[in-house]
Amino acid sequence: MMPPRPRLKSPAGVLPPLPISPLQRCPALNISLSPVHRIGHTFPSPSGRFLSRAFSSSPASEPALPLPPSKWHSDLKTRLGKCILFGCSKEQARRAAGVLRVLATEWRELAAGAEGFLTGGRRGLESQQVVWGEMDSFGHVNNANYIRYAESARVNWIIHFAAADPAHGALWRELMTPKGTGLIMKSIKAEYKFPMTYPDTISAYHKLRAQPSATDTSLVLDCVILSHRHKRVAARTEEDVVVYDYGRARKTPVPAFALDVFRDVWRLQEEQVRAARARIRDLANLVQVLEKEIWDRDDAVEDLGAAGKS
Repeated sequence: MMPPRPRLKSPAGVLPPLPISPLQRCPALNISLSPVHRIGHTFPSPSGRFLSRAFSSSPASEPALPLPPSKWHSDLKTRLGKCILFGCSKEQARRAAGVLRVLATEWRELAAGAEGFLTGGRRGLESQQVVWGEMDSFGHVNNANYIRYAESARVNWIIHFAAADPAHGALWRELMTPKGTGLIMKSIKAEYKFPMTYPDTISAYHKLRAQPSATDTSLVLDCVILSHRHKRVAARTEEDVVVYDYGRARKTPVPAFALDVFRDVWRLQEEQVRAARARIRDLANLVQVLEKEIWDRDDAVEDLGAAGKS
């Protein structure tokens, strides 16, 4: 019989376990999961009960957790894979599958929400397929296409307010036309995180960098472009958009009707940051619980299957 394989240490570079807040710690390791705005999926807790993202919410006064590492999603999957390969019970496998289900279905809301980007509701450019012709001679998506993704997402972001604020719908739509009060791009800066290739799908979202005031004549927007294939940020843009009065041919302050909406958007962005980061923290804690149960203990023995019986 082969000797038991010693327990393994966490691979270098993976997402470290995050401490469980006293407010989140519950008896029998029944860790409550903080919801992300607008989503209502569930998955099993260590005690066997299903926990809903609509179960509880982080208080608005609670400070946001630090931004997770850029590869938190792949790191958690790697750690779960190690637990499964080491050998786990049916109950542990069920819990690991529950976390994997969340990573597969909520990654976009969590990745974007952790930075304050609001998803869904036609807020941006969602599930846009990358086509082969968008690649260049270097074999990756040409840099100019990321600017186009951001442009389409920005137009959708502005136009969606016409439906969210129907009393001023015509004024919101007019912002994207060269008449009355409109928006003009002053500058855009792109930061490319890794080269995307065909096939892939992207989603792009915008957020306010700062809460606009009644005297501001421009909006500074951040945009994030997510790769569905890699499930992480592929590029970012920083955009300075001027509010322009075409009738007077000069800059003008942000319209009052837009200020009211942007105040609500800013509040939702802040809430999204707290909820998404807490959600990711809770997922990391659930993975940590599995690691300590399965292999991160002195008496851990790896299940070698048939090879261990020969």
